[in-house]
Amino acid sequence: MDASRVDASRIGGLAPAPRTRFRIRLRVRSAALLCAAAALAAGAAVPASAQTARAPMDPSPLVVVDCFSQAHVRPQEYLLACGDGNNRLVNLRWNSWGQRTATASGTDMVNDCTPYCAAGRFRAYPVTVTLSHPRPWPGHPDVQRYTSVRLLYTDKAPPPVSKDVTYKLVY
Repeated sequence: MDASRVDASRIGGLAPAPRTRFRIRLRVRSAALLCAAAALAAGAAVPASAQTARAPMDPSPLVVVDCFSQAHVRPQEYLLACGDGNNRLVNLRWNSWGQRTATASGTDMVNDCTPYCAAGRFRAYPVTVTLSHPRPWPGHPDVQRYTSVRLLYTDKAPPPVSKDVTYKLVY
């Protein structure tokens, strides 16, 4: 057998086969990309000196939990009707977000369901929103969630709802 025709990779020689060379190049390229990403992430991180200048993190943050079990602080929108999406608070402007309550003004968009919900139109009702009754969020240690929402309609309320209504938030 002619030694010049033997593939060195098959007998433990130094020259890798073409497939192996491709895999090596792919691994080197992947490693280089990972290093570059890590360098970018490190550059974007806040220096330790800037972190000490910030106020300490609230040990038990207050959140409002949505239909999808996602926690939010001062959301601009909030879905009230999880089942069919026919009632949503929009354009929320938070006046306060405190240890006992949070208040906002915004608009309650309610489907009038006339003649039926799929053909209904969404109507806008100005509203003041108050979140209250913070309780521990099950499964999330050190997180408190608001468990009640009060809607106070500042003009008309969507029929047949009263101008002042409170709902439990069960999520």
